[in-house]
Amino acid sequence: MTVITEEQLGNPAIYQYLLKLVGEEGLELLRRWSDISYARRWVEEKLSSEDLKAADKARFLAESKRSDEELIEAERSDEEIAEITGINLNSVRHTLYNLYEHRLAEYRRIKNNETGWLTYLWLMRMDHMNMVLRNEMEVAAGKLAGRLRYDEANDFYQCKNCGITTTFNNAMMTNFACPQCETMLVHFDDELIVAALKKRLAKMQTALDNA
Repeated sequence: MTVITEEQLGNPAIYQYLLKLVGEEGLELLRRWSDISYARRWVEEKLSSEDLKAADKARFLAESKRSDEELIEAERSDEEIAEITGINLNSVRHTLYNLYEHRLAEYRRIKNNETGWLTYLWLMRMDHMNMVLRNEMEVAAGKLAGRLRYDEANDFYQCKNCGITTTFNNAMMTNFACPQCETMLVHFDDELIVAALKKRLAKMQTALDNA
């Protein structure tokens, strides 16, 4: 399914990733957009409206005959998503753009030939979630591996007064004096840091191998 599932929301890694990406309101938008009861209620309210035009009535009659899966996975404009979910339109747009930038939503643009107005029809792509998380983890693992290589390749010195840590080469340039307070630098043993980096990188690699 392209919408988010309860199983995905129950996954701590996915939940935390989405929470960081779209926030609490964005998560609520995803929940409501994926909940068939919201879409059914929206269609019923449209059909019961006295102001509904004939063309729109035909459309919503067709919508009412759709299966649950077809209805919640249908393309929707941002205005329609706001109506269905009851979430503020600006919040809906902000969430959609964030999802789109991370390949978790996509849109199709259509043009009204009479008015020239463009409408963007959005589709959730939570079926991309595993791929997105894997790519994010690969990027993070790459950065961590780079940090590990840097720490293993360098010898470090530290100022006990102001906490500055620098490499051996940089320390030589200041005659092993702190560039800020001129206190003499002392050798800094980063073996514990290197060990922690290796452990974390190994865990990430195991997670990637099992993904």
